Amino acid sequence: MMGKLLEVREFDTITGNADFERDEKYKYLDTAAFHDLVEFIHEFSGDEENADALDFMRISYKRNVGDVVTIKNYVGLIQMKNGFQVQVLPKISFDSGEDTGNKETKRIFLKMLKSRKDFPSKIFKDASLKVERMNLYEIFMNMYLQEVRLLVKRGIQSAYVRQEDNLKFYKGKLLTSQHIKSNMAHKERFYASYDEFHPNRPENKLVKATLLKLQHLTTSAENSKEIRQLLTAFEMVQSSTNYTKDFSLVKIERNTKDYEMLMQWSKVFLLNQSFTTFSGKNTSRALLFPMESVYERYVAQQMGKVLRPAGWEVSSQDKGYYLFMEPRHQFALRPDIVCKRGDRTVIMDTKWKNLINSERANYGISQSDMYQMYAYSKKYQTSEIWLLYPLNDEMRGHSDIKFESGDGTTVRLHFVDVAHIEETLEELKDKLEVTES
Repeated sequence: MMGKLLEVREFDTITGNADFERDEKYKYLDTAAFHDLVEFIHEFSGDEENADALDFMRISYKRNVGDVVTIKNYVGLIQMKNGFQVQVLPKISFDSGEDTGNKETKRIFLKMLKSRKDFPSKIFKDASLKVERMNLYEIFMNMYLQEVRLLVKRGIQSAYVRQEDNLKFYKGKLLTSQHIKSNMAHKERFYASYDEFHPNRPENKLVKATLLKLQHLTTSAENSKEIRQLLTAFEMVQSSTNYTKDFSLVKIERNTKDYEMLMQWSKVFLLNQSFTTFSGKNTSRALLFPMESVYERYVAQQMGKVLRPAGWEVSSQDKGYYLFMEPRHQFALRPDIVCKRGDRTVIMDTKWKNLINSERANYGISQSDMYQMYAYSKKYQTSEIWLLYPLNDEMRGHSDIKFESGDGTTVRLHFVDVAHIEETLEELKDKLEVTES
């Protein structure tokens, strides 16, 4: 069963020091749970290949406070082995000020997640989810269950499954040696192998196993009821006992397309996998999303909706160019968004980073990002480069910022208000029209 929950946002500071329990600068976890979180972080940074994936969880020491943990650039849910959960939400700036209870933050975050290809968004009903009452894991569960309900409505797939049995009538293929061994005294029987059209195929076995596991994990009455109802549709199906083997037997074809999303999510739930490059021991679970790519997908998707009607061709993760051509094509250039209209090309790159209101510190823009923009400009032979940062409280209402290279490259900044994505990208479209004239 799921335990207690601490809800934090990116860049919040978590402490296990009881003296700071009521200090608004810190999020407090009792000493045992804090110790488990630190252990979790060490465990997830254990192997060499993925150690750098843990740059997002910092353990540092603050004088008078002790060890503190800050989390950035990854959001989602961490569940420690004692059942305690830490839910990390993105830091989103609202024009109305503070988002009490993180209700709006959660709603926008889920809207952003919908733009991912590996998310069950086609049946995502924003209104039907009691977002403020459910933690993220329960919400993801709820989405999975909605997807299973859709499958059941369309009809779960059966397949010809090979069976062996000692039958009273002959069908299929007689298995001679077993027949002789079993039926010396039973001339009326036939030991045969035959194919039976049955729902006991790997996809259904894995869905059933997932439902049974979620039944054990959920604390939501709504999810619990839904699982009980759905399990009745899988009565004829045996639950998977060897997940890895069954996943290897799954084939997504034309007639099993309805299972594609379910299989990705069954992997998440059954194998404790995450949407990230790392995973921990089975005692802990993390369902974490890299905010950089969530933001990039969301902006690219919304950008298409805004610009295409105005005659722009919009592509994301363009693979057109390499930095070097000899001795072979090396160092691929992949701008997040490439917009073309007529002979005009505009390159846009999204960065999930909070800028600061200080011209002397280059607003916090990293030098390597600017080198990257300059390379895009030269290879795509365009002077029009845009960096799209999320709007934060400090930069709200800031005048336009642009950088000129002196040799034909202009990098402009645009702040994306993720809480009002359509309006903010319409503003960007208007800016594009102005720079054209």
